Amino acid sequence: RPGLWTARDAQGERSRGDRGQDGDAREDGTQAAGDIAAGKAKAGACAGCHGANGEGKAPNPALAGKAQDAFVQAMQDYKSGKRNNPIMKTFATPLSDQDMANLAAYYASLKGK
Repeated sequence: RPGLWTARDAQGERSRGDRGQDGDAREDGTQAAGDIAAGKAKAGACAGCHGANGEGKAPNPALAGKAQDAFVQAMQDYKSGKRNNPIMKTFATPLSDQDMANLAAYYASLKGK
């Protein structure tokens, strides 16, 4: 049915729910699950500082294995300016909530160190 999403969380468990009309949020106001393939496609811009597989490149942190909610919160904080990092703000500002969810799903799917 249209608007139904499924995804695997960091532990590989399937989750599902309904997205709102815009595709970003569910009717209950929570964020829709991310799409791992879409996140991987968007992750190229992250590789220069965080590694091709999210392994991290000093002094930048690893993203592989990061919890999805923590990743999304960090990106929202960079975008809003709550976290003060001009470089990350530049990368986070054009991202939609769905882009952030997709990136979070991708990096959570990778094995962390």
